[in-house]
Amino acid sequence: MPVNLESNHVQNQAQNQDPSRSNRWRIALIQCDIVLGQPEVNRAKLEAAMDRAARAAEKPDVILLPELWNTGYALTEIGRLADPEGQNSRAWLAAFARRHGIHVIGGSIAENRSGQVYNTMLVFNRSGEEVAAYSKIHLFRLMEEDKYLQPGERSVTFELDGLPAGAEICYDIRFPELTRSLALRGAKLLFVAAEWPLPRLNHWRTLLIARAIENQMYVIACNRTGKGGGDEFFGHSMIIDPWGEIVAEGGEAEEIVTGSIDLTLVDQVRRRIPVFDDRRPLAYD
Repeated sequence: MPVNLESNHVQNQAQNQDPSRSNRWRIALIQCDIVLGQPEVNRAKLEAAMDRAARAAEKPDVILLPELWNTGYALTEIGRLADPEGQNSRAWLAAFARRHGIHVIGGSIAENRSGQVYNTMLVFNRSGEEVAAYSKIHLFRLMEEDKYLQPGERSVTFELDGLPAGAEICYDIRFPELTRSLALRGAKLLFVAAEWPLPRLNHWRTLLIARAIENQMYVIACNRTGKGGGDEFFGHSMIIDPWGEIVAEGGEAEEIVTGSIDLTLVDQVRRRIPVFDDRRPLAYD
């Protein structure tokens, strides 16, 4: 039976100002189920949903996908299933971004690099140029990632339309020092791809809101839904502004979660409460 991903779920538009369209981005989060160990099936489903998002009355500036969308947590077969050097995923995501003129944050894929598998996020700008690749630094031992995947070795910042942003994947959000390091390098947005399972919904929401407030940045997070590998995933993809206000939040079903962000708000918040100027790092040791 075909899955309906056409509904847009937007809550609590937390914009107190009415900036010009040039200072606003429309965000679309593709919150979907992932078929375990079926990369081609998953890509076809995502492409259909992304096409619908791109054809919406208000075209998105950015599309974000969930974590490990190509394979899910088929870890015992991950070496066979992982995309060699990410070539297939790179070609597809770049072509989509170029065709629609949309920034694509490609969630993350299982990427086979010289026989070792990484959980890698790929980022493409409106022209289809790859501007970043980030491999998940913190592997989640409760789901045995450490037995089958290699950890990334460096954090990543990048620019979209001149706006600095950072990348994280799922478990990474439990490490506040990672997000702070991205903010100190200038990031004003944080993109998070996840397969965050039940029963830790409260942790998911609280951590994302905290990362937004303490770093005075937008946090834009896409979580999968459905069941796979013995785990159940709850969705609740979120867009959170630098005050910690929820701009948009999904439910538990498959859907395209959309919301608009004000690109000037980060600087306004950072001027209002100058957290970064008031840091005393020498005292923290």
